[in-house]
Amino acid sequence: MQLDEMFVESKICPIGVDVTRPAFGWSFKSGLVRSQMQTAYRIVVSTEEDCVQRFIWDSGKMASRKNVHILYEGPLLQSRTRYYWRLQFWDQTDQMTESPVSWWEMGLLKESDWAARWIGEPDGEPQERASLPLFRYEFNLDKSVERARAYICGLGQYELRLNGNKVSDHVLTPGWTNFDKTCLYCVYDVTDEVKKGANAVSVMLGNGFFNVTGGRYSKFKHSFGTPRCMIQLEITHTDGTIVTIASNQDWETSAGPITFSCIYGGEDFDARRVQAGWDLPGFTEREAWGYAAEVAPPVGKLKSQALSPLKVMQTFKPVSISQPTPGVYVADFGQNFSGWVEISVVGQEGSKITLSPAELLKDDGTANQKWTGSPYRFSYILKGNGEEIWSPRFSYYGFRYVQIEGAIPADSLGRLPTDCPVLVSIEGQMIYPDTRVSGRFESSNVMLNRTHKIINQAILSNMKSLFTDCPHREKLGWLEQVYLMGPAVSFNYQIEPLLTKTMEDIRDAQLPSGMVPTTAPEYVVFSDKWRCFRDSVSWGGAYVLTGWNLFRMYGNTRILAEHYEGMKAYIDYVTESSDHLIVSQGLGDWYDVGENGPGFAQNTPVSHTETAMFYHIVDIFTQIACLLNNNQDAVNYAALREKIKSAFNDAFFEREASSYATGSQTSNAMPLVLGLVDEPYKERVLSQVIEDIRLHGYHTTAGDVGHRYVLLALALNGRSDIIYEMTRQTDHPSYGYQIAHGATTLTEAWDGPTVGKSQNHFMLGHLEEWLYAGLAGIDYRYDPDFESYKVTIKPALPPGLEEVKAEHWLPVGCLRVVWKRTSHHQLTLNVVMPANCSGIFYVPAISMDTITENGSMIEKANCVEIIGYEAGYAVLRVSSGQYCFNSEI
Repeated sequence: MQLDEMFVESKICPIGVDVTRPAFGWSFKSGLVRSQMQTAYRIVVSTEEDCVQRFIWDSGKMASRKNVHILYEGPLLQSRTRYYWRLQFWDQTDQMTESPVSWWEMGLLKESDWAARWIGEPDGEPQERASLPLFRYEFNLDKSVERARAYICGLGQYELRLNGNKVSDHVLTPGWTNFDKTCLYCVYDVTDEVKKGANAVSVMLGNGFFNVTGGRYSKFKHSFGTPRCMIQLEITHTDGTIVTIASNQDWETSAGPITFSCIYGGEDFDARRVQAGWDLPGFTEREAWGYAAEVAPPVGKLKSQALSPLKVMQTFKPVSISQPTPGVYVADFGQNFSGWVEISVVGQEGSKITLSPAELLKDDGTANQKWTGSPYRFSYILKGNGEEIWSPRFSYYGFRYVQIEGAIPADSLGRLPTDCPVLVSIEGQMIYPDTRVSGRFESSNVMLNRTHKIINQAILSNMKSLFTDCPHREKLGWLEQVYLMGPAVSFNYQIEPLLTKTMEDIRDAQLPSGMVPTTAPEYVVFSDKWRCFRDSVSWGGAYVLTGWNLFRMYGNTRILAEHYEGMKAYIDYVTESSDHLIVSQGLGDWYDVGENGPGFAQNTPVSHTETAMFYHIVDIFTQIACLLNNNQDAVNYAALREKIKSAFNDAFFEREASSYATGSQTSNAMPLVLGLVDEPYKERVLSQVIEDIRLHGYHTTAGDVGHRYVLLALALNGRSDIIYEMTRQTDHPSYGYQIAHGATTLTEAWDGPTVGKSQNHFMLGHLEEWLYAGLAGIDYRYDPDFESYKVTIKPALPPGLEEVKAEHWLPVGCLRVVWKRTSHHQLTLNVVMPANCSGIFYVPAISMDTITENGSMIEKANCVEIIGYEAGYAVLRVSSGQYCFNSEI
């Protein structure tokens, strides 16, 4: 066995960890040798880099397969300290492998660790506060620097600078929270940014969600307070002495060049207000500067940000620039995405350029912000000193087009000479977390590949410091998409830190009654008149189901223990507020397909969907209680689960027809998947789902909640052929319809560009899960009894599809499935199974004796145990390694 990577809190060598019992994990490289299995491990932790002597913790040799979420059990960890760790593991032959030394570094664990004070602008005239503030401080170091760290919380958002340069390429930092409960601070290694001699530290502040000012479009207007920050530099010299530079009333402040910034409305920048050298040591033009004021700290508790940082991850050049009306230009980037633009301009001082982003265009070719929040704009006033390059800092939008006013694109100059500013270049910059890509999918079907792409573009566009519903109109953390799309997203990206923060956001949003609102953080509180938008089990159930996903996908049991009482309180709330265990309040199958257009559920009673989800979360919570050995709870909630099942079937099941509620696709698929259908009726209920899909011309009628269960009902019962036929449709409603009408990201409504609404939502992207779990056949789960991952491979081969390639990086290593029809009746199936896993493979074949593995008949294949043959598949038990099956199909 070969070690690949070592993780602390799912990251490689993280700094700023504030978990007092960090979780260790490691992965293995793929290898040719089969049946590689870890049998034991040993972890040693030290404050010494050689990690040989003076251990502070030695796990001892533990007979275990476990290689994920192994919790530190040593003495209390100390703030700021770097800890080194080394791993030893033993394989099935008792051969020991020793890792190189890795490390992690703790953050500031106690309030007393902060010498810094919160600072903000002093009281002044309103016009002096119109611009967002700048802060600066100069200091001298008389010795060489060995190590330096910057700890900062800037609310709502900040840009930290040292000696004239921005610290890191992170943007839109810190993450959004309920600032009355939690405020995130970040830690940077700034060893290379500070130096012996004169230094200057400076900060630009933005409003973010901390201070939503309004003034243009805003989904809501609310303030947790005016912008403020707390910065602490800790510098260790080569002789071991430590200098701390901490924000206080000795820091200077001035109005900055950002004259307007709202997370919803856009950002304005006046380059004439830029003070040259303000962020450098030796700055002397300080007439406009005064001293900062110490201000009250925010209400929320400081917590280290564990999220992957947001960065500019992709860039786009315009594919065309049009001129729909005189003096107005529109750049088309050819791709809908979320972020901002960077421009390069030349022009006279005081000239103003206005940029209006949009997803769609009006009939006259100008920007259309009807569905995405209007007005929203970026503006830039030139300083007039040659080529100027600018991009926003604290506001972003979802768009494909940018309307340009006040400047002429460089390639238009020959047609329209003028003294107007020249737009030398414009670039679209897409922002999302710098998170690990954990999957790849490709098939022989162009439509499937394009669908895969638009779903992923919508996922990435809505991955910020939380999963947003859209990157423009709302930017809110609607919770249903987090658990419904969780498996689909995790096939493609490592999202454990983001799901963990979601759980923390939910905990902060939970009401004293136990109710979990539909959004977290709950920035918008809906009135009682619209209570269905605030209180819906199909949304609030994310508390239980996101925690369960974290366990099944990442082996994270700590998250279940930390949030157990909160999850329990939510279930008790739903139980008490139900009507004899029927839940009538909520949104149900939001955005399903009916005569009235997208919106409120039309095909399936809200009470059906909400009660089915109530049953589901109680079922999962019962399993959580068993896992955590809360035995009495397990008994009690198992009994509640059965009562809900009886109430649901009494209310919604028509036995003669073998159909639920209205007989819609959602009505029958949800109970089928969630375990509400008794065995004698399952086949007939499935046939109802299939028949309804056929009656609708192989189209879905399901919405945001139900569509996943329609796909699962088909896939889990061997009817991926129906799903594949649905993916081939290009009329409404379908993914193909969206693509055929120009969608470059998944849209909010099934009819996409033709109906308007948001053009950048990932809530209906459930097909993505089927691409991996259905077509490639990848199913996996962490098994606490096995202490590692159990994998099932059962590919679906719908007629007409010739080839599928899929990879997914489990926390233990890379899993790869490739199948291809080599002729009309011949199949090749290649599988790479990670070390330390156990698997069941279902190999498609007309009979057992037509299968070979690596050229040998299946009976003689190495490390392959034949279990049996069922429904067109040879069922095999396998272990890790690379396998090549050939069969007749």
